[in-house]
Amino acid sequence: MKVLVSGGTGLVGRYIVEELLTAGYQVIVGGRRAPHPRLFSRAVEFAALSLDPEKDQIDIFDDAYFFVHAAFSHVPGKYRGGEGDDPKTFHKLNLDGTVRLFEAAKRAGTRRCIFLSSRAAYGEHAGGSELTETMLAKPETLYGQVKLDAERALAHLSTPGFAGVSLRATGIYGDFFPNKWDGLIADYLAGRPVASRVGTEVHGRDLGRAVRLMLETESNRISGEIFNVSDIAVDTSDILSFIRRETGCRHALPTPADKAALTAMSTAKIRALGWVPGGTPLFEETMQRLAVAQPQSSAPIPYRQ
Repeated sequence: MKVLVSGGTGLVGRYIVEELLTAGYQVIVGGRRAPHPRLFSRAVEFAALSLDPEKDQIDIFDDAYFFVHAAFSHVPGKYRGGEGDDPKTFHKLNLDGTVRLFEAAKRAGTRRCIFLSSRAAYGEHAGGSELTETMLAKPETLYGQVKLDAERALAHLSTPGFAGVSLRATGIYGDFFPNKWDGLIADYLAGRPVASRVGTEVHGRDLGRAVRLMLETESNRISGEIFNVSDIAVDTSDILSFIRRETGCRHALPTPADKAALTAMSTAKIRALGWVPGGTPLFEETMQRLAVAQPQSSAPIPYRQ
């Protein structure tokens, strides 16, 4: 079966595409530009896709049995605050354009739509509390509000013939290059100040498996639903300890952050469907791989396919 993945060449979308390819799906990558021929482990198709709500893009869904929407327009490197100085365009593309794609997919006969949402839809909650899908969402950022409104639009469109589901993902890490922690690692190796910070993370491959699970689970168990996707708590000291050990860098590690004050996401709902993330062993394996790839100096990290 063919799956159209919008934003498939992005830092997050690549993990989703690779998981689907590994599982035997045919993948159509939707985006502004065709991917480099060697970006993925197997051949993919390409469809020009835009977040412009003024465009009717029903034709791109002609061959797509499933649709995974991971595309998002934002200031480079930012999600919260990703609107920069143009919140109107940010809202237009990421909400109006997203809903327009949902509607086109439904009209075209696409059977399922998986929306990559964010924990930002919850907003801020007291430290140490647990976020569950039944909680009242009260985002305090435009990013979170746009994600929440898109979730609601997809749930409203969901019918027996069009199963829509939203995945509220936490921070997503992995071992592809370029990597989300390239800047952090470069600052540490160069001796620049590194802030102590803790956050929740899930490996990109585990996110890809969550997407695949949504495609393969009975539609009546997921249609119109929201699922948290999260795994472990990680701080900058955890990340950089592997880099320090492998490269022999003598710079001090940042002070470990207080993980007890973190607001974690409950994943009981998606685990009940059979999802099992990699946890600490996968994090350690990934960080070892990233550490080995580092130069033995503060030289810039090369881009690798």
